This record gives sequence, structure tokens and C-alpha cells, in this order.
Amino acid sequence: MLKRSSILALGLSAFLVFAACGSGDDTGSSGSGSSGGRQFLSVGTAPAGGTFFVIGSAIAEVLDGNAGDRGWSVTAEATKGSQENIRRIDAGELELALANSAISYFAARGSERWGDAADIRAVMTLAPNVALFIAPEGGVKSVAELKGKRVYLGPSGAGFDYFIRPILEAHGLTWEDLVPIHGGQSQAVDYLADGSADAAFLGGGIPVASITQAATSQDIVFIPYEEEAIEQLTGEYLFFRRATIPAGTYKGLDTNYSGLDVGSMHLITSASADEELVYQLTKTLYENRDQVVAKHAAGKAINPKNAARDTGTLFHPGARRYYQEIGIWADESPEGDEAN
Repeated sequence: MLKRSSILALGLSAFLVFAACGSGDDTGSSGSGSSGGRQFLSVGTAPAGGTFFVIGSAIAEVLDGNAGDRGWSVTAEATKGSQENIRRIDAGELELALANSAISYFAARGSERWGDAADIRAVMTLAPNVALFIAPEGGVKSVAELKGKRVYLGPSGAGFDYFIRPILEAHGLTWEDLVPIHGGQSQAVDYLADGSADAAFLGGGIPVASITQAATSQDIVFIPYEEEAIEQLTGEYLFFRRATIPAGTYKGLDTNYSGLDVGSMHLITSASADEELVYQLTKTLYENRDQVVAKHAAGKAINPKNAARDTGTLFHPGARRYYQEIGIWADESPEGDEAN
């Protein structure tokens, strides 16, 4: 019969062996490439109810539902949006996140009031963000006429200024020339209706619900961008690109509108994320993109022409490797840090 001290020693040894085998399995850290433990990955989105939240949730569900034996568990997390997502990716608090590519562009360079450069990388380019100024009929008719006017410029702190400032500057104005009004896009429609705002900058995937609502409730003017400004913006910044809104998309839009994608939504991760993990995540999402489409039409942007499109933020090596393998990576796309 074993002595009591021997039994206790054996029990302690067994406990230590069990603890050592279990250590690290529940940390949920990003990018280790997995050494047998389950990885818990979070996708940063935006406030619940918005497009970012819906699409981010769809991406998380598709990645989680198609994990197979890859050993990951993916969930969506509601956040305040692009700026918080970029900062938390940089701090290692999120593994994946959605962001506006215009904001990412400046964040990755540490420019335009951002602060220190964020160490982020693109994983996949998603839906376009086609935005424009609109105003009640009989009021503002051009971007130049916005000077001194009360203009809705997005939710406070959402980062809309990162793409609105260049647009204004290309038209000879500054942010300070306007009287900014903030709030949700649905509030912007009310501001236009009751006269609180002279104009509003609205955007998203076509058709934009708030523009549809505004055009249905009153006669509005779709304020045009100057052709010279479009040329300047698309030539200077990779995240800007031409985008045509077809005639008839909104009530009162009788001809095609020459607009701008002011920064597509894209999926980002940390530059230090494990290459194999990012490769597998990219592969899984791309190969199951039809499941994203089933949850939200914006999933159609996950296609051969768009997924690897350069918006000015370097792609992660894991994502780049997958796109090269399936033949959709453009040879001229930047691969090194010198592209920053």
C-alpha cells in the first residue's frame, strides 16, 4: 500500500502535467499558426445595425462555419468602427477587422492627424463606398457653393474627414469652410427636411438607403464633382476611384452620375499575424464567398476583379500568397514596405 505522501506526490505530478498540456489553449491570441490549441479570433465591425456590423458578422459566421480541422473559432465584435478597429488591430486586441480603406491609407502612413503609423495589412478588398453631396432643390448646386453652409458630414468621430477633406481641397475648399453637422445617416435625412442642414454627404453601397429616403421625401439635387477634381483625387490616392451611379437609381436622378468610391470597405489584420493563418483565412473566405452573398449582397464584391484590388494598404503576405496561387494578384501590386 502506498504511503499517503506518495499518493499526494503522484496527484501533484498529474496536475502539473495536465496544466502544462492545457496552457495557452484558451488565450485567443492572433496569429500563432496554432500548435494544437483552438484559436479564438475576433472580427471588429462597427455599431450594431450598420453595414459594417452586418457584413463583418457574415464574414465571421462563414469563417467559423467552414473552419474544418483548422482549429479556429471566429466571432464578430461590435465596435465604434474603422478608427477603433485599426487601433485595436495595431494593439493586438483584434485579429481581423473591417475598415474604410481611406482611413487605413492614412493610418498605415501615420499621416493626416492619425499619429504613429499603424502596423496593419490588408487581407481582402470588399464593397465600395460610393458617396456624394446632396441638397434640397433650390439650394446648393455645386461643391464650391458649400462654403459657409451647414453640411452633414457623418457621425462624430467616424473618420469621414479622412476622405472628405481631400474632396473639398480638390474643389478649392477646406473643412473649416463648412459648418459641420454630425449624426447618423437617417438623421441626415431629417436635417435636410427640416432645414437644419443645407446639404449632406451620404454614401455606402448603391443604392444608399438614406439617399433613397431623402429623394423619396423631397426633391433633391445630386451635387456633381468637378471632372478636374475627380482626375486629381484618383491620380493622387489609390483609395479613390471613379464610380458611376446609373440613372434611375434614385428618384430625380435622370442621367448617370459620375461619382467616387471614397474608400472601399476592406478586411485588415496585423502585419505580424501568422502567414499560414492569414493564408487559410483568406482561402476559406474566398472559396465560400457565396455564403457571404447569401447573408448580404455586399458579399458580391468578393470576386476575382476586386478581392485583391490595391487601395493603398499593403497586403499581408498570407493573403498575397493565396491570390498569387489562384492567379488574381496583379503583378504591379506593391509587395514591400517601400510602397508605403
